[in-house]
Amino acid sequence: MTRRATAFFSALEALLVVAAGAGIPLTLLTVMWAVQFEFQVDLIDLWKAGAIIWMLGHGVAVTIQLDPETVAQLGIEAAAEPFTLTLALTGFLVITTLLGVRLGRRLRTHPHRILGEVVAVTGVVALSALIQWLVSSPGAALDPVQATLFPGLVYGLGLAIGSIGATNAARERLRTEWARIPALARGIAGVVLRAGVATAATIVAVAAVLTTIALFAGFADVIALYQATQSGILGGLALTLGQLALLPTFVIWTASWLVGPGFAIGAGSSVSPLGVSLGPLPAIPALGALPEPGFAPGLIVLIAPAVAAFLAGVLLRGRLLDVLGGDRRPEGWAVLTGVLAGLVAALVMAALAFLATGAAGPGRLAVVGPDPLDVGLWMLVTAAITTPLGLLAGSATTAVAERLLASRS
Repeated sequence: MTRRATAFFSALEALLVVAAGAGIPLTLLTVMWAVQFEFQVDLIDLWKAGAIIWMLGHGVAVTIQLDPETVAQLGIEAAAEPFTLTLALTGFLVITTLLGVRLGRRLRTHPHRILGEVVAVTGVVALSALIQWLVSSPGAALDPVQATLFPGLVYGLGLAIGSIGATNAARERLRTEWARIPALARGIAGVVLRAGVATAATIVAVAAVLTTIALFAGFADVIALYQATQSGILGGLALTLGQLALLPTFVIWTASWLVGPGFAIGAGSSVSPLGVSLGPLPAIPALGALPEPGFAPGLIVLIAPAVAAFLAGVLLRGRLLDVLGGDRRPEGWAVLTGVLAGLVAALVMAALAFLATGAAGPGRLAVVGPDPLDVGLWMLVTAAITTPLGLLAGSATTAVAERLLASRS
């Protein structure tokens, strides 16, 4: 494929990425305009709302200024002042990232890979800037810098992940510099990254299962909240899609609960293993799956991250021993590697908590989600203790097995 064709198809890919993401809320709102609103509202306003929803999915801050009539209908005094929405609808972020990974893999062996990636990311940035210019208004103002850059950055991250393994001059130089680092340091770094990421991934997987169980267990409350909204069929569908967009966020909230600090849904509230303290909640049916105020299992839930970190250490003990060779005692290196792996796990969990934290409305709803610093510190303490134990236990198991084999022979 020629350079011109590569640039053309990459630009088309950028258009499809934006259309695929923004098209979900736009399509649903268009159907609602025709069926539920019976053409009585301005379709352009609904399209603007759909584009803003897509921007929120990429962490773009939106400042809302409600008119006095709407404030009176809501009955919330704090809504009379401008407020900012920053809680990301992470489902859209996941879609954009996966589309970036898809293109990155397709371009991995392409002779004009860099050109294709640059054009694709630039196209997403340009389209995002155009959307920001078209939809921003005094009533819903997008942060211009964030609206222009954030979707492109998310897409670029996906491209970078998808293109892992590709070669170019810059990456060859990077690989050359990496090869100059002593083999021991490179090997330890590999074990550290694998153990830390595996620990965080295991916690998120367990959190996903628990979130599913909680939704089924609280099914009656969820349905009751749906009925209380009186949103109709299409309104209920829109509400469901909105909650699906928040599903990754809910999973991260559960992961933060497993790690220890939990999360908040409003200033002064707390949902943690030590107890549940909640105020008035937004009309989101999925919140019916939240635990009851008396639910407080205590720090026993820390078994989940502790076991995840311990197993990561046990499973990677063989790789660590291979890195160390037979002339180095593994005990001290196991402790160092485990502590560093705990730091990696803490950074990953803190980053996820950051993505799932933000402002979801006026007043007390300006504080929603886990505290990234607290999540990181709790994860660091747990993993920095149990990962070394896993590595040491693995080493001890290997030594015992070798002695048994030697005694039998």
